Amino acid sequence: MTELSDRIPLGRPRNPRSDHLCRWGLIVVPLVAILFQVYVPLFVQFLAYLELPLLVTVYLAMLRHSPMSGMFTGAAIGLIQDSLSHQPLGMFGIVKTLVGYFAASVSLRFDTDLALVRLLLGFFFFGFHQFLYWVLVRALLGQPAPFEIRQALVVGVLNAAVAVPLFHVLDKLKERR
Repeated sequence: MTELSDRIPLGRPRNPRSDHLCRWGLIVVPLVAILFQVYVPLFVQFLAYLELPLLVTVYLAMLRHSPMSGMFTGAAIGLIQDSLSHQPLGMFGIVKTLVGYFAASVSLRFDTDLALVRLLLGFFFFGFHQFLYWVLVRALLGQPAPFEIRQALVVGVLNAAVAVPLFHVLDKLKERR
């Protein structure tokens, strides 16, 4: 074994079809996350920083271990989120497509069932999501958009802290085959 594989929990041999979210969960969980993102901040402003559709995209992409499946999951969640929000159509779709692809790719290499790995991935993908969205707003829409690094770091930690228990709860919805 190499020195790197002794320290980092690398991907273990797994059967990608061994566990999946139950069928209703594949529809209900992303829909609840999107509705939460759109409507709950209207009543509780602080929860606007919580990016549940992103966390669900990361979870579902890591669960399937297929970059193509992660891309389609991210695209679907992003486009539905775009259609229910006041953002230009396609912005979240593009960003979440890339997040889904990279999250599924990471799940092929690392053991994503560990809490520390989930915490780090939640933080990383939130930062990646925010940065890519900022780039798209500036490049595609031509709008000036500030990128607050301190705020992104703090909110990233918040989302990462929510990702670990959320992923644990979603693990309970898995059906073993």
